[in-house]
Amino acid sequence: MSRYAIIVGAGAGLSAALARACAADGMKLVLVARDIAKLAPLVAELGARAMACDAGEAQAVDRLFSVAERDFGIPELVVFNAGYRARGPIAEIDPQEAELALRNNALAGFLTGQGAARLMLKAGAGSIFFTGATAGVKGFAGSAPFAMGKFALRGLAQSMARELGPKGIHVAHIVIDGGIATPRNAGEGDKLLSAQAIAAAYLTLHKQPRNAWTQELDLRPWSETF
Repeated sequence: MSRYAIIVGAGAGLSAALARACAADGMKLVLVARDIAKLAPLVAELGARAMACDAGEAQAVDRLFSVAERDFGIPELVVFNAGYRARGPIAEIDPQEAELALRNNALAGFLTGQGAARLMLKAGAGSIFFTGATAGVKGFAGSAPFAMGKFALRGLAQSMARELGPKGIHVAHIVIDGGIATPRNAGEGDKLLSAQAIAAAYLTLHKQPRNAWTQELDLRPWSETF
């Protein structure tokens, strides 16, 4: 079977940079999103496989990993890059929006991590990385649902790292502490994080020796305060 990576929450920006970095390293790609039509250019560019999946739905995630194992074997890297933002004053925010934030950040991260772990435990190797945010370290006013989801994701990663590290599986949480540059805001220069630089950091984590694994990494541009 080929070396390959699964990126859950694939699209433009960071996930596309991650896909290109993995491809350059010799990995095949399984790109996962609810709407895979948007992935067509990236799929064509990288020769990737696109799979439609709602990562917050247990049966859909089970199918995703079952098909991936059947067609490609056990992944060497799984990245959870999905998320959902809900903003508003605490007295006014719709509880359904809060539920969606928890479902798409915390529950979806759990289901993805669980599915990846079930496969990687068979091999006793692999990396499972969770894309976090500033909101997973400090909650901001008007952003309670997003903070709840990202704090939960961070706790999930810590728990999985302690459980799976001794079994050969590298689990890490990456705090993206700042905005990511896009073609629309390129004028900001290095005040924003480069998606390509973030992707390079993920690959560095993936290649770390087991006796010096990083289990949480903060990435921020110089312009961000701690």
